[in-house]
Amino acid sequence: MSGVLFWDRFRRAMAHAFATDPAAAPLSPQDLQLLQKVADAVVSRRLETPAVLLLESSEPLNFLSSQIVHGLRPFLDLVCAPAETERLAGILERRDAVSRLVRLIHERSTPPRSTGKSAPSL
Repeated sequence: MSGVLFWDRFRRAMAHAFATDPAAAPLSPQDLQLLQKVADAVVSRRLETPAVLLLESSEPLNFLSSQIVHGLRPFLDLVCAPAETERLAGILERRDAVSRLVRLIHERSTPPRSTGKSAPSL
């Protein structure tokens, strides 16, 4: 009986030992605002396709992506605020951040649908 209790306790203790997606707090409003700013910058430069391709292909390696941002920080600080670069690297460490950024890019690049009435054709 003690062997069963040991394995039961061991299984409960090790249930989340190797979890790759910890239950993280939701993104803060400032983090969401920064992601929206990045998405707006991508869309304003009409780089939606290359950005989405890069983001989706590197999604399994999102932690590595955040480390690349840290490595490029001296160059990024020339065009971005250093605090935003640091925050962006921290955001990219989260598993849900890349998919959220891709979704924001898609939302901003899709033109709004009209309400049904169209302009008369000539």
